Amino acid sequence: MKKNFDLLPLFGLATLLFLGACEKSTPATNPTLGPLKTAPSGPAPTDSVPVVLITDSQAIPPPVLPKAPVPQQTAPPNSCPALPIYGDTIVFPQPTSGTDYVITPVNNPGPGKYLSWPVGMVMDSVTGAIDLTASETGLQYLIGYVKSGSTDTCLSTLIVGGASYADSVYVLSENQDYAVPYFDANPNLLTVCATPNACSFDVTGSAAKMKVIVNPATGDIDLAKTLNGTGLLGLGGAFGLLPVNGQTILVPIYYRLNDPSNNALQNISVQLVYYDSHSLINIGLLNNILNKLDNLTSGNPISLSTNPRPPLVVIVRHN
Repeated sequence: MKKNFDLLPLFGLATLLFLGACEKSTPATNPTLGPLKTAPSGPAPTDSVPVVLITDSQAIPPPVLPKAPVPQQTAPPNSCPALPIYGDTIVFPQPTSGTDYVITPVNNPGPGKYLSWPVGMVMDSVTGAIDLTASETGLQYLIGYVKSGSTDTCLSTLIVGGASYADSVYVLSENQDYAVPYFDANPNLLTVCATPNACSFDVTGSAAKMKVIVNPATGDIDLAKTLNGTGLLGLGGAFGLLPVNGQTILVPIYYRLNDPSNNALQNISVQLVYYDSHSLINIGLLNNILNKLDNLTSGNPISLSTNPRPPLVVIVRHN
């Protein structure tokens, strides 16, 4: 079978289904995303952490533009001087001797309350300590901090490095046979495993025991073999001999990466769902996938209202 490395193989299809459901008339276009570009190599970015100030005030109308240029003024000071900082915009779990790897702010913003979005980060709301071993890795999070005596919430972003899979629909009859991981919350970063021995996936064999076929060197999930099985007796794959539409399995995949995580053991659970035809997929499910894809490709946290994990991989046999 032809190996298709497009991360979002049915983005265009799902979009067309969604537009059709809304009965909108649009010019014929091809919204399918092109192949994802490889992110340039190099050290992690060191740009200052973006900061937003949210207040409890009511909506304020935009100011009236001046009729003439105003004199140059000095920029106001940082509105969140007590923002907690974790040393970088991306952090990685590390190997430990039986204990969890925990990081704390490198500065002392003072007493306050810490929050994070989406669900998946294990954080102490009083100290801001983050348990990276217990947190979902490979995600971008929003970190919130409310200083004691204040009602303002200072926000910054923090990426926890690791692997993930995009919520997507794969049609086997169109040779969309592989779900390919991306890394460090960047959907364009697909080459972490290009160097020999850089990655080790399914190191505990948990996926193989469920007949989910994962390439140990790349993390690619072989969807065709996962569905049909690899034996000669025709006993079927992960969904059994006669898969049922909407049938779901949840598979844990343990892995190590030779990156700044220094081969720390990490894991991700992936939800696989089967449909015989794409026309049988519920429109609500497609909308959920499209929303997460849009957030991911826009550089935003995948979700702020629900848990974005596990990633949803829909396997469709026929177009």
